[in-house]
Amino acid sequence: MSPREGGDEAGASVVTGTVKAVLPRALYRVAVDGGAAVTAHAAAGPGRNFVRLVVGDRVTVALSARDLGRGRIVRRGAARERSGD
Repeated sequence: MSPREGGDEAGASVVTGTVKAVLPRALYRVAVDGGAAVTAHAAAGPGRNFVRLVVGDRVTVALSARDLGRGRIVRRGAARERSGD
C-alpha cells in the first residue's frame, strides 16, 4: 500500500514543533525543535477531526523521507506558547 492510499511512510521521522504561520491551501509553517522550519499539512482520515490549528499550537510532525522540508501534522498538543504576556 502506498502512502497516498493511507499506509505509513517508510523511513519518516517524527519531530515536535510549534505552528508559526497558517498558509494558504491548508498548509502550515512549523518551527521544529532544533531550529529548522518545515511546511506541513494536517493529516486526514478517521480519528483526525481537529478542526483548526492556530499560531502557537504545539504539534507532532512526521517528516517526509524524500524531502525534510515537508511533513504531515499527525497530532496537536494541548498547550499553546504565550507570546510575551
